Amino acid sequence: MKSEGGFLLDVNVLIAMAWPQHTSHTVVSAWLRRHAGRGWATCALTELAFVRILANPAFTSDALSPKNALELLKRNLSHPAHQFWSCDLGYAEAVDSFLGFIIGHQQTTDAYLLGLAVSRKGKLVTLDRGIRSLMQQDEEAGRWIEHIGA
Repeated sequence: MKSEGGFLLDVNVLIAMAWPQHTSHTVVSAWLRRHAGRGWATCALTELAFVRILANPAFTSDALSPKNALELLKRNLSHPAHQFWSCDLGYAEAVDSFLGFIIGHQQTTDAYLLGLAVSRKGKLVTLDRGIRSLMQQDEEAGRWIEHIGA
């Protein structure tokens, strides 16, 4: 069943939330204090990316084991406002309206997450300003994308 509204956290927000050493931890924590009551979500892709990145020594010399990264993820997902959004859209369906704006391989996952958020009438919350380039008009982007940070 699809939930309506709420915020799908991009992996960069999810990591900044859970990793106090992250440069955006303070700003993401403040944003969550103000908005988490409306519900915030993860999906299989963002959870997988969280574990993969925190277990990667290229991300930090303090990399966690995959087991410890998953434990940290689980602790954060126990928050009462957390929802899990199933990736119940095929890729083609999710990105169809953004297809003309995907110009590189690094936008493919962003486009899927944005399509998932739109399908649930929610917003994709990110630290990445570049995701707005997937939408034709800035006002449309503001409806579906919440950018945190400067």
